[in-house]
Amino acid sequence: MAGKVTELSGIEGLSVQQVLSLQKQYGRNVFRSAAQNRFLHILWDIFREPMFILLMIACSLYFILGNTSEGIMMAVAMAIVTAISLYQEVKSSRALEALKQFAEPKVKVIRDGSEQVINNDELVPGDIMLLEEGMKIPADALILQSNDLSVNESIITGESLPAEKSDRSGQNIIYQGTTINSGKCVARVSATGNNTVLGKIGKAVTGYNPPKTLLQLQINKFVRRLALFGLLAFFVIFLVNYLHYREFATSLLFALTLAMSAVPEEIPVAFSSFMALGAYKMSKLGIISRQPQIIENLGAVTVLCLDKTGTITENKMEVKTIYNYREDMVINMDGKSDAGNREVLFFGVLASESDPFDPMEKAIWDAYRAAGGNGYEKVRMIYEYPLEGRPPMMTHVYRSGDKIIAAAKGGAERIVAACRLDEPVVNRIMQYTRHLASKGYRVLGVASATPPDDKFPETQDDFDWQFEGLLALYDPPKKNITEVLKKIYDAKIDIKLVTGDHPETAMNIAQQVGIIDPLRCRTGDEIMNMEPDELRTTVKVTHVFARMFPDAKVKIMKALQVSGEIVAMTGDGVNDGPALKVSDIGIAMGKKGTEMAQQASDLVITDDNLEKIVTAVGEGRKIFSNLVKAVRYIISIHIPIILTASLPVILNWTYPNIFTPIHVIFLELIMGPTCSIFYEREPVEETIMQTTPRSRRTGLFTKEELLISIVQGLMITAGVLILYYIFMTDGHSIEETRTVVFNTLILSNVFLTFAGRSFTRTIYYTSQYRNNLAPVVLVASIIFLALMYFVPAVRELFQLAPITSFDFWVSFGVAFVSVMWFEVYKMGLRKPL
Repeated sequence: MAGKVTELSGIEGLSVQQVLSLQKQYGRNVFRSAAQNRFLHILWDIFREPMFILLMIACSLYFILGNTSEGIMMAVAMAIVTAISLYQEVKSSRALEALKQFAEPKVKVIRDGSEQVINNDELVPGDIMLLEEGMKIPADALILQSNDLSVNESIITGESLPAEKSDRSGQNIIYQGTTINSGKCVARVSATGNNTVLGKIGKAVTGYNPPKTLLQLQINKFVRRLALFGLLAFFVIFLVNYLHYREFATSLLFALTLAMSAVPEEIPVAFSSFMALGAYKMSKLGIISRQPQIIENLGAVTVLCLDKTGTITENKMEVKTIYNYREDMVINMDGKSDAGNREVLFFGVLASESDPFDPMEKAIWDAYRAAGGNGYEKVRMIYEYPLEGRPPMMTHVYRSGDKIIAAAKGGAERIVAACRLDEPVVNRIMQYTRHLASKGYRVLGVASATPPDDKFPETQDDFDWQFEGLLALYDPPKKNITEVLKKIYDAKIDIKLVTGDHPETAMNIAQQVGIIDPLRCRTGDEIMNMEPDELRTTVKVTHVFARMFPDAKVKIMKALQVSGEIVAMTGDGVNDGPALKVSDIGIAMGKKGTEMAQQASDLVITDDNLEKIVTAVGEGRKIFSNLVKAVRYIISIHIPIILTASLPVILNWTYPNIFTPIHVIFLELIMGPTCSIFYEREPVEETIMQTTPRSRRTGLFTKEELLISIVQGLMITAGVLILYYIFMTDGHSIEETRTVVFNTLILSNVFLTFAGRSFTRTIYYTSQYRNNLAPVVLVASIIFLALMYFVPAVRELFQLAPITSFDFWVSFGVAFVSVMWFEVYKMGLRKPL
């Protein structure tokens, strides 16, 4: 896609004073929906929760039945539940808002005559934007200059095909939210925020809600099943109680007790808060998650596909060797000026940007200046062909006096083919190219042409090219890269090098940094020609992929995913965008990555340090591990509450309804914070980075893990019901029986909280974990038990009675045994989970 050169000379842009004045007039470039109170919105979400509705019904029934103190207690409980939910919602919301600021997209503008990079929301009408392929347009604008520009306007028009754009009237308007499909342009902002076309039709680009992840769907399904069970049990308990008492309100109250015990509303809350807070904590470490839900996949990554330049290597290139074809001379660069290398470097410079961003082009310029090169200032670029093709090449066309000069650089194979050299010459050049590549060098071909007029061919390959020579550049591996890759391998994650470099270059670098089986290499063309079965086998056993292009990268990602792998990929260039989007976790570099790569990615590493990937995986595993602990805790503690509330009714025990909604809501007030706050703060277990990542096909936990959690719940149930039955049949009052049962459940909850801190390590080890909420749980439990035993008003409220110290220690012992058998299990009676 060729086109005329964009000229920026003479464009001053807005001044600082003008920008400040326009910001006051138009505000920030953000979409503002109709005014709404965020606090009221959160409250409304809380009021719609099933648990809150059940609490409200129970509270109303207490007042209807004349139980004023119980009704007041339920009202207080509702206030506490609301306060806890508000705290969690506000904390998660603030974390997400902070995350959005970290991930704010940026745009290049011209202000005060110089190029600047600003956040999209800082744009004002009149700003001059520099836009290029792959970018999402941040504001409505008028095109001043363009080069082969086309824009995908489907978000506005619904039309899937890109629209051709130029500076001509009728084609010179571009809209916020649309995406540049090809080319580049200079454009003046005409509208921002709600004044844009997108704003006026009421669409917020940033308001995109991603589809629910696999884990979210699994959790929602699990919660729906428990809720359905609770609904069925509600009708059963209501019917049994009504047939027994013939009192509608009382029967409804007891049925509500069971329904409240069966609703696991803590699980979705725990999931959202774990993900939001986890993403925010990672952002403080320099790892920006664009969507918090991606955290769930981080700990499950099984394959990491790494780009070479800037990821494995320093991204600091240096020209090491020059081959001058015309003089058949090899020049090893040693910092000394040599006239023999100037001509090849001159055409290499002509084929590069005049103000280069790419380290490779910077290195070519540095070598040209070091060689004493001059003459660039005597030419003026009039036409350009962007980087494209397999392998890629690019061309710049200049006018020098009355002569036109074209210069090209690119993959050696492509340049040699474009020069149409004789076969023996081609073989000799390619043999030398492979020799240079085997040293880890990136090898570029350089060519020149002198077109007779300014009618240039449609494609850059069609010039009458003359081969000038080769440039061999070296980009050394990062100093710590071998240790970083070892940590990734230790985490049982496979590593694959995916690069556009020559196969010999890729294999040499892979060998240097310690990638497994570095000499087995496949190219992009080979990948594209493979059948699905062969491709799946190849991508599994191959660890080095060279001469890769976007379609080939995407094909590798999809083949790995079909094989059940969870794939993370790093990238920093425009051509990495499609593969970053397809991968399960796209990782872009923050310093040297392009805007398109960052917008296509799920994670952005702000300092380009690959070791942060190890940190991210560790955080992902920790967050998922703690979420599993929280959910297993919820399952285990809900089972005894549900069965204690239902079985005595069904079995027609003397004291069928030992619990009232007050007891259940109190237990819920304990379980909610324990689930979503205590476990969220648990530290990472020391062996977590040596474990095998969980499978894509595995849910929140395995069948064995679920079975253990159920058994834990049933063991607590057995202990509670045995004491329940003994005290009931031994002549104790219902208040005394309730006290023992309630006491046993509270103590079991405390023991379960600490036993659930690890599924493999005993309390002896986990007691050394640092969690500042651990003493809070213990102290709060002791205080409540003391209040329950020594404060008559509390006993009356919970309808309890004093019990002997012997009864207390029996309750304590049963709770201890009901939970602590799991500690014996961990010590090796069975294979640890």
